[in-house]
Amino acid sequence: MVTTFYPPYHFGGDATYVRSLSRALHKRGHEVEVVHCEDAYRAVSHCLPPSGKDTNDGIIVHRLKSRFGILSSIVTQQTGYPGFKYAALKNILDRDFDVVNFHNISLVGGPSVLGLSKAPVTLYTLHEHWLLCPTHIFWKNKTQACDHRQCLRCCLRSGVPPQLWRYTGLARRSLAGVDALLAPSEFTARKHREAGLGNNIHVLPLFSTLDPGSPPEFEPPPRPRFVYVGRVTASKGLLPMLELFSRLGDVDLQVVGDGDLLARLQQDYVHCRNIVFLGSIRQPELPQLYQNASALILPSLAPETFGLSVAEAFACGTPAIVRVAGGSRELIDATGAGFVYHTDEELESSVKQLAADTALRTDLGKKARAGYVRRYSAGHHLDAYLNHVADIQKQKGIIVH
Repeated sequence: MVTTFYPPYHFGGDATYVRSLSRALHKRGHEVEVVHCEDAYRAVSHCLPPSGKDTNDGIIVHRLKSRFGILSSIVTQQTGYPGFKYAALKNILDRDFDVVNFHNISLVGGPSVLGLSKAPVTLYTLHEHWLLCPTHIFWKNKTQACDHRQCLRCCLRSGVPPQLWRYTGLARRSLAGVDALLAPSEFTARKHREAGLGNNIHVLPLFSTLDPGSPPEFEPPPRPRFVYVGRVTASKGLLPMLELFSRLGDVDLQVVGDGDLLARLQQDYVHCRNIVFLGSIRQPELPQLYQNASALILPSLAPETFGLSVAEAFACGTPAIVRVAGGSRELIDATGAGFVYHTDEELESSVKQLAADTALRTDLGKKARAGYVRRYSAGHHLDAYLNHVADIQKQKGIIVH
């Protein structure tokens, strides 16, 4: 596994997915190694790395550090090449791995790191839209979802150093040796196909590591309660959601997560007693939070590649209300376990409907859990993942003993 971030040096879902996938593979008897870049974490976090010992879960982790520090990540971001990390990456990837799976490679090696794989099977998981967008998430000028390409202007306004390699054929050349691109949603797969980045793109939805088992019968709290779980940033669309709940004094909202807007929003809504900001919480605390909620709300304005918090809610038997933005609506379309909305008025209608109708919440909760078991569990995901590997091996005539 080759990725920029890996726990505890990480910020979000791509890193935790790599760890979860690695652990699931190890549990089935595979030997797994992960390589990631500590320099990248320091460059982006602007704070000290996390303390504490690494968890001994049977996975070998290579944490790359260069004597050039942050400069190493800047070189990769600007050139699209591993730069100062080239020798270390080549030394690891020259070994006889059966499969090399690239993930978020933005600061661990750029597009050209894809060419370092010598494995019979090379995969690339599309966690974000990084190949298509310098901001990774189609969030234009730090203010709105991208409506048309103005990449240079957007980079300058977003504080992202422009990357000249994006105006060359580096990405397409680097992808030539990749056997399959794995997209979390049909939306993400379609965006990359439309960009001409190959026909070997397969949809492989992510999975929830939360699985508390069959949830208990939903017992509504004294006041209807909804929950948001994710980064507290502008692209996630929290402002319209918070404005709505500031007017709905008899319905509660719990906001879980951290981000650059957290302190400001806590101050702006300090007088709204029905809105509570919980910050980051430990994963074992999430199931009860989900199960006590009428629904999860995912109000993202920028197009999501998947919507992992929706899968987590489904695992806990909780429906979701999802704004139409990218691939997250596909979880609702596939299961019927919630509502999809376009406008703030439709969000308000969905919230009021679920808050008032316990029977509807119970029915949608059952659909959510069934959808998780059928589509978004670790076992289902791993079977599909290994089937993709086996198909490639068969196509190449690789004999596996």
